[in-house]
Amino acid sequence: MPTQFPHDSLQTNCQQEFLQAGLDRVDQGLTVIDGNLRLVAWNDAFLRRLDFPEEMAFVGAPFESFIRYNAERGEYGPGDVEELIAQRVRLASSFAPHYTERVRPDGHILAVRGEPLPQNGFVTLYTDITASRRFEQQIQQQNADLEGRVVQRTNELNAAHERLTMADAAAQRITTALRCSEENLRLITDTVPALIGYFDQQEIYRYANKVYSDWFGFTKGEILGRSIHDVVGDEVYANVSTYVHQALQGHRVSYEYAMRGPGGHVFYARSELVPEMDANGRVIGCFVLSVNITDLKNTQSALVHAQKMEAVGQLTGGLAHDFNNLLTVVIGNLVILHERYPNDPDIGEFVVPALNASRRGAALIKRLLAFASKQPLAPRSVNIADLVADTMILLKRTLPAHITVTSTPMDGPLFAMTDAQQLENALLNLALNSRDAMPDGGQLVIQAVLMQLDLTQAADFDVAPGGYVALSVSDTGAGMDAATQARASDPFFTTKRFGLGSGLGLSMVYGFAKQSGGGIRIQSEIGEGCAVTIVLPYVCDHLEPDSLTGAQQRSGRHGAEHPLVLLVEDDPDVRRVIRLQLVHLGYPVIEAEHAADALLLLDSVPTVGILISDMVMPGGMDGRTLCREASLSAPDVKTLLISGYATSSEIAVGPPLLKKPFTTAELQRALDALMS
Repeated sequence: MPTQFPHDSLQTNCQQEFLQAGLDRVDQGLTVIDGNLRLVAWNDAFLRRLDFPEEMAFVGAPFESFIRYNAERGEYGPGDVEELIAQRVRLASSFAPHYTERVRPDGHILAVRGEPLPQNGFVTLYTDITASRRFEQQIQQQNADLEGRVVQRTNELNAAHERLTMADAAAQRITTALRCSEENLRLITDTVPALIGYFDQQEIYRYANKVYSDWFGFTKGEILGRSIHDVVGDEVYANVSTYVHQALQGHRVSYEYAMRGPGGHVFYARSELVPEMDANGRVIGCFVLSVNITDLKNTQSALVHAQKMEAVGQLTGGLAHDFNNLLTVVIGNLVILHERYPNDPDIGEFVVPALNASRRGAALIKRLLAFASKQPLAPRSVNIADLVADTMILLKRTLPAHITVTSTPMDGPLFAMTDAQQLENALLNLALNSRDAMPDGGQLVIQAVLMQLDLTQAADFDVAPGGYVALSVSDTGAGMDAATQARASDPFFTTKRFGLGSGLGLSMVYGFAKQSGGGIRIQSEIGEGCAVTIVLPYVCDHLEPDSLTGAQQRSGRHGAEHPLVLLVEDDPDVRRVIRLQLVHLGYPVIEAEHAADALLLLDSVPTVGILISDMVMPGGMDGRTLCREASLSAPDVKTLLISGYATSSEIAVGPPLLKKPFTTAELQRALDALMS
């Protein structure tokens, strides 16, 4: 035996690891058994397909151990375990080629194919054929049903022909019956909700039902005598030609393909090709059975997009609370600093820009929450005509002169249930995207119409059928290809150069539309511009706003003695800023860091009139629970919640909520409303 140097051993180990990695990437299960019926090689798919523990597989593991494991868990059915094991070991010892199909306890069907090796032993492949067998059963059942109807009808006609063959009148009736039978058979195949066709060895269509012809835009008679390439077109033929050639060689094949229809819509189909053999076993043609799976594909795509939005929404919601706490401290301290030194030019020069930037940060957090459907909206009846007019004024001042901005006139007021500020932001986002798509100038058109969406139209927007206001922003820019359209509303996806776009614009529009009970559709082609349409729930008329509350009618509690405020906030910096705001408004303040201390103070200080608590706090009791406990022990105490992040459901019930960061004036209004 040649001497093995260390680098040889290392190379051998690397080769083994490389080989094992390759085997583990094979989707089929694989084992290699030597002449002594011991395991030589395997892959992960083998263990997964047959549910074997990983520790069972090692070089030299006896073949019998796997058989015993299966027998003891009932894989081979009832019977004496030892006899079942012995029977299978004897068969394996013959090292003969074998193929079996086995239904596992979980219902999956495995095809087990074994081939002998030159020096005894064998290699075995384990393939999951559950889906193909079920599809074959469906095809066989449909073919059997169709053949049964044909046989039944043919037998009936033959019997009628024998009875009436002696009379000319009877022969005429038979001819009529045959014609009716053929028409009935054509009616059956034409009404089956599937694409049924047949082509010969030269790839020429000899039969196609109505559904098949309609799918490719032909009448039923036009498709006969045409080639597959002529009917399906270049793009589809390039995708399916390989399967057609395999079928004409005698192989039964299944595949999926996509086809672009009128208006740029993409349709999907799953097809099965079944070869037809003559008496000599030669392929003379192929039957085609296809099913429209467009709705299934669209549903899967919508689910994937919803999962992406949910993931980003969870991330955004987690950041919002901490970030808004930081902004509360920053904005509060900057405001106090500016108020204390109002006439100091140096203070103003540095504080005012910092204050404006902090407020923009707070606005950005609100936009992120709106995009992730986590920002509570304030929907009301909005006159879309007025909103579009206001937006047009802003756009004409903002967009460059070489871009022409127009809007189509509306016949009258058109009302939708939505958040006006968020809708205006959405239109601005879309307009800025259009601007970036037209660097050399072009036209931008905003249009609003009332649409009554049927089932098909509603599916385009992923909404329920009904009345909607459709707002579209269209441009004459560069347009997008299908791949870009598919990802256009994905979070952080952008085609702009680094630093020129965050990839959140369309995502925010999508999130706002879905949260408002509407949807969005993108229509675009390369070089043909782009049109983005938002649909929002239509309301029949303008809804009158609620009358002003007493708190809104008053500017504050002038002249009244302010009650004692108990402020509960775990962040000391945030607590300090809010305390200073309350003191500035004239409220006496006592503080607590968490809920337990707050409850003790409520018991010991009976003069507390207002409880202000953060929503999220440590110690196992949040602000809402604290307010509920406080109402039991001190029912006369007014409660106000503050939070850097809250969902619409949290705002809808319980004490009023003031969202961080807030100004002193906003705090004053909240307290006035609380005490009214």
